[in-house]
Order: sequence, then C-alpha cells, then structure tokens
Amino acid sequence: MRQRTLVVVTAGLSLPSSTRLLADRLSAAAVGAAAGLGVRLTVQVVELRDLAHDLMNHMLTGFPPAPLKEALDAVEAADALIAVTPVFNASYSGLFKSFFDVLGKDAVADKPVLIAATGGTARHSLALDHALRPLFAYLRAVTVPTSVFAATQDWGGDESEGQLRGRIQRAAGELAREIDRREPATVVDPFVLTTPFEDLLAG
Repeated sequence: MRQRTLVVVTAGLSLPSSTRLLADRLSAAAVGAAAGLGVRLTVQVVELRDLAHDLMNHMLTGFPPAPLKEALDAVEAADALIAVTPVFNASYSGLFKSFFDVLGKDAVADKPVLIAATGGTARHSLALDHALRPLFAYLRAVTVPTSVFAATQDWGGDESEGQLRGRIQRAAGELAREIDRREPATVVDPFVLTTPFEDLLAG
C-alpha cells in the first residue's frame, strides 16, 4: 500500500471535547476510506488547546516554541488535513484562527482539507460556508465539497447519529479520493542551494 500522512487539527477547549470526538471520527473514517483505495494513512493529531500559550508567545515574539514549530511543520508536510473547530459567535474560535494565522503562507496550498465544526445548535452550521471555507480558499487549500457540522442533538439519538455518520463517511470518502490522486507532499527547504557552490565561488 502507498503511504500518506494525515494531520488533524482540533481546537476544542474542554476535556472531554465534542470537537475532538468529531475529529477522531472523521480521521477514522478517512483512514478506512483511504485503505479501500490502497492508501495507508498515518494520522497525527494537533490539539490546539495544548499549544495556546505557545501561539500567543509566537505572535508576540515572532518565534514559535518547539512544540508549536513541530505542529506547524507537520501541517506543512502532511498530504491532507482535517480541521475541526467549535463555533463561537457564528465563526471559528480565536484559538483555531490563531494557529492558521501563524502558519506559513504556502503551507496548505493545493492540500486537500476536510473542514468540520461543532456547536450547540444546528443554526451555527452556516459558519462552515461563511467562515471556514473562505479562510481555506484564501490559503489556497483544496477543501472537499462535503463539510461536517455536529450540533449537540447529533450525539443524542439513533436517527441523528445515523445522519452524522453518513456525513462523516461522505466527507471522508471525498478526502480519501483527493489523497489518492495526488503525489506525496514535498516540503522545499528554503536554505537549500539551487546553484552549485562551485558556480557561486566562480562568480
């Protein structure tokens, strides 16, 4: 099987978190869908709650602490991304936005991204198309057509759980197909010499 990497960015604040629960279900579905296409996904979860102080320090100093640097590098090197945020005041959380504010400008360009969100009521689901999708369009990511929103009632009964599972499977399948048709992601080292050292010495 071909090997690819999937990074899951989750911005839940509580422990346990419905945002993390949704992220885990999406990643598990993506792993299964990719396996059906002959792709083995290695999953790395970036829990932004644990990086909150590092994000603020980076914004104030311009230098990311080591744990944050590792998370930023993982996103840039990933073949695909799942991004999940709670919805506050009809938009993504400040913690979620802060992470993508400090991400490199080309880090997710042409990278397949599945966007998802959680909230107390289904009325917040519009945030996916009015906030998250424009954000990733600006970052030049390739967001899959199906986004996933889970309201409080989606975790409660058989019918709502079944509908949520259906949305998760559809979105995961779309992400897996995008991963399958792409070559592995490559990260260009900005410090690598593109001109041989001998030519530089020769002037």
